[in-house]
Amino acid sequence: MIGCVFLPFVAGYYLSYLFRTINTLISGQLSADLDLDAANLGLLTSVYFLVFAGAQIPIGTLLDRFGPRRIQSALLLVAGGGAALFGAARDFTELLAARAMIGVGVSAAAMAGLKAIVTWFPRERVTLVNGYMMMLGALGAVTATAPTEWLLEYTGWRGLFGFLALATFASALLIFWAVPDIARPHVTQLAALKLSAIYTDRRFWRIAPLSASCIGSAWSLQALWAAPWLMNVEGLNRKSSTTQLFIMAIGISAGALLLGTLADRLRRRGIGSEVLFAAVTVLFVGAELALILRLPLPSLLPWLVISIVGAATVLSYAIVTEYFPSELTGRANAGLNVLHFGWCFIVQYGTGLILDQWAVHDGHYPIIAYQVAFASAVGVQMLALGWFTIPWFRLLGRLVAKFVLRDTEANTDHVEISVTSAEAAVLEPEDEEW
Repeated sequence: MIGCVFLPFVAGYYLSYLFRTINTLISGQLSADLDLDAANLGLLTSVYFLVFAGAQIPIGTLLDRFGPRRIQSALLLVAGGGAALFGAARDFTELLAARAMIGVGVSAAAMAGLKAIVTWFPRERVTLVNGYMMMLGALGAVTATAPTEWLLEYTGWRGLFGFLALATFASALLIFWAVPDIARPHVTQLAALKLSAIYTDRRFWRIAPLSASCIGSAWSLQALWAAPWLMNVEGLNRKSSTTQLFIMAIGISAGALLLGTLADRLRRRGIGSEVLFAAVTVLFVGAELALILRLPLPSLLPWLVISIVGAATVLSYAIVTEYFPSELTGRANAGLNVLHFGWCFIVQYGTGLILDQWAVHDGHYPIIAYQVAFASAVGVQMLALGWFTIPWFRLLGRLVAKFVLRDTEANTDHVEISVTSAEAAVLEPEDEEW
């Protein structure tokens, strides 16, 4: 199963991560060769996330109907064609169409891999195998730094995408020929109802804004705007910035395993994944503010935190899985993914639009332009964090009210308070008093 199921789908997920983050390294060459401004560069990179988000719900239905082997291999052929077109593009329109093809082609990479694991691996091993898949797939972001920089010296960005096209075609054939086929599952007529149940659930809309605004922003920064910040704001040269991007990419790979392991150990102590996710969000906002306010810290420290937050899907997927029965979790994760990639598109393109409000000096935008662009995303994250923690503040208020009643009503032996399921998630399950 490792050789014929796990590794083939890991290869597809690896390519998805590589395509997602490759533009941050070639952005300078693209801008110079094809005269792209910041808005065009932001749109070119973010269109990947836009089409990726739009494909998630249909992809979930297709995976249920035809299985991951057929859907993933077919879509990777589309991604390979997009990579070939990107390498041969002569203007912005062709680049945009090619980038969109790549986004559609790898849009099933994560969901197909997760579905394949559920289909072929023992259920008690699914969580562990999922963590390994995300960790190994995130190595694509590692490859999109120093190794790709070395390859660019010999091939240029056009030759690089020609090579990526061949690798993507090979991955499609590997999945088609190596992965065993399964009988088509019976598709019920409840798909629309199930999707409606997800998008009308209050618990989903409590976690979704926070997950999308944080994870989508982390992806956006690492996939494009980290390199311009490091060179234009921090003053690093290309070699130093590439090295830092390489370390950040390792961070997102290690972060998947770290967060998954930490969530598992905290759960054994009665602390749910929601609490850990909120703590990660606070660290993320703090790291962004450290960059924006130019605090006297090594720039690698906040950027490493940002990269690790890009792997926090390990937590948000687990949280959403707890909200819904098993037959709904696949579509629930796909529904959350729509918001992740949709927000990533908004941040990437919106950052470029904001930067273009300032004139270019000495070949780059002023520091204040980056600060305003980054701060705009942080504002949304803080609002989402406030929305997420409202039930906890309500719970705190009720606990305070309980103790006040206990002090003022001496003859009261028992005081009852009601809590919602979200508030109950932060209580120790073994604490019988509640």
